Amino acid sequence: MLGPVILAASRSDKMRRLISAAPVTKPVVDRFIPGETVDQVVPIIKDLTGKGLEVTMDVVGEDITTPEQSYAARDAYLELIGRLEELGLGTKAEMSIKLSMFGQALEGGHELALANVRPVVEAAAAIGTTVTLDAEDHTTLDSMFAIHEELRKDFPQTGCVIQAYLFRTEADARRLAGSGSRVRLVKGAYKEPAEVAYQQKAETDKAYVRILKILMEGEGYPMIGSHDPRLISIAQELARTAGRKLDEYEFQMLYGIRSDEHLRLAAEGHRMRVYTAYGTDWYGYFMRRLAEKPANLVFFLRSMITRG
Repeated sequence: MLGPVILAASRSDKMRRLISAAPVTKPVVDRFIPGETVDQVVPIIKDLTGKGLEVTMDVVGEDITTPEQSYAARDAYLELIGRLEELGLGTKAEMSIKLSMFGQALEGGHELALANVRPVVEAAAAIGTTVTLDAEDHTTLDSMFAIHEELRKDFPQTGCVIQAYLFRTEADARRLAGSGSRVRLVKGAYKEPAEVAYQQKAETDKAYVRILKILMEGEGYPMIGSHDPRLISIAQELARTAGRKLDEYEFQMLYGIRSDEHLRLAAEGHRMRVYTAYGTDWYGYFMRRLAEKPANLVFFLRSMITRG
């Protein structure tokens, strides 16, 4: 029941100011967001890839109100790609991009976001890696999928994200499960109305399994975005049933959550990718991490009480 409340708080300027100003916040945020600059996260990337893990990098920031801010977001990703090239880490690190950060919600935003994301996808391909388009709230998805389809004409390895709690997602999964596709399946972390999304965790979990089965039986490359032990076990069984080898799908989990599980899966031979966010505009990302999992909220509140 707390999830919707936290998601509402993620859009509140008053709560943003209150939480951002609290002295206990930064040490807790650091658990999920290990830096604000490329220089700060490079050691994290080296550490994770040195342990046999892969990463997907997210420069946080969604509250874009001007085209100039969207250009700055594009340039931040281009800077990241340049550093990955210098370090020779292109094949171990991909990028995750929210199109809202690239101006999608502005006037003429669909065309602006496409124009901004294309050079990032081109630069990623040039160093041997790729980009995955993150899913946001349901009103943005038709635009995201259209941009994804357009990018795949020249860069077929471009991935996208689908969310199990949306009613539309089973149909989207069938459409996206073709040869060469890369699809990350997550439960979903936005506050959505009952007309478009399941409201109960049990229903979302059932949908997740149905959709994952579609992806595993398809011809594309499924990316399992979950920390749920039961869903991870189900994913392994679905992969075996579908006759998939260990390099024909991957697990993805967030930086700072179940780190021991990251290493366990990698040690078993699975591809394990750590979703690693960095940047100064961390508030919305952080609040969704609290909403997704009660243990994260308990961790935050306990830290506030202890440090207070």
